[in-house]
Amino acid sequence: MRPDRNIVLICCLLLALTFLLIHDIWNGPLGTVRGVLFIVIYMSASILLLARIRFVARLKDAHQALKRAVQGNRNTRLLANGEPLLNEVIFSINELIEQIDKLQVQTIRSEAARKSLLSNISHDIRTPLTSIIGYVDALMDDIADNSAERQAYTAIVLNKANNLKKLIDHLFDLSKLDADEIVMKPERLDLAELARECVIEFIPELRRQQLEVKASIPDVPCLIVADRVSMNRIISNIMKNAVQYGKDGKVVGLELTECKQEYELRIWDQGTGIVEEDREKVFDRLYRTERSRSSLQGGSGLGLAIAKALIEKNGGAIWVTSDPGVCTTFGITIPKHP
Repeated sequence: MRPDRNIVLICCLLLALTFLLIHDIWNGPLGTVRGVLFIVIYMSASILLLARIRFVARLKDAHQALKRAVQGNRNTRLLANGEPLLNEVIFSINELIEQIDKLQVQTIRSEAARKSLLSNISHDIRTPLTSIIGYVDALMDDIADNSAERQAYTAIVLNKANNLKKLIDHLFDLSKLDADEIVMKPERLDLAELARECVIEFIPELRRQQLEVKASIPDVPCLIVADRVSMNRIISNIMKNAVQYGKDGKVVGLELTECKQEYELRIWDQGTGIVEEDREKVFDRLYRTERSRSSLQGGSGLGLAIAKALIEKNGGAIWVTSDPGVCTTFGITIPKHP
């Protein structure tokens, strides 16, 4: 490593001062003023030399710590103890290492999520596609004995194809959300009216499933600023989830309450519920609890993930609580209109 120029210059200054001191002493006794000046200059130069040596040593330590961080040791942190300016640099370096550490963890999680997503997508596409191919082959081979059986096969193919289209549409929506390509158009909305519209929309499905609906929605306007299309999508996705997995409880509820700075919309059911280890994952893409893996349950496993992404884009939040077999509640909170 090349020697530090400042250290070399200070050493040269000390040597020059030493030579001058010896020369003056050799030629005669030093005066008081001259002697004091020599002492002050000599001590100042010595202090500068020691400070520079310490500074260079700290830079070497920082360099070694950075090398360890680059090599993968993200627990490395630099110690701040010295000049204020150098401490600021050290604080910035520590913050950078911490950000790199978080980014690495996020990258690992994203990679695992990507692999899981691809695995689930392949499963969810292959299964209905195999059924479609099987029924089409049966129709082409005239396995169906009569018109009614052929119509039944055709209805199954149509149903499977529609489910595939919904899955692809949801994946397309998620990809647009990730790319931030969905244009949000905030406007003043009445959350109470949106909730009532959602209940009305689901009345046919609720009757078909023989589900009782219990709605508690204020008569006064509950004003928010949000994108109308995305808010309708959020409420509809949560309601659809409650109807789909809460049918065993025979009742679905919707409650809108006003808090200090926000509105809270809760949609609950009395179905099987969600065990504790699944609650943190229900908003993951294509994640479905074991009880919903059956093809009879349907669902793409993307509705709640889309709802979470959309509510966050509108400045709100989504959460879930569940007491299995008693009550499961999905809630969203969104700030009031200022």
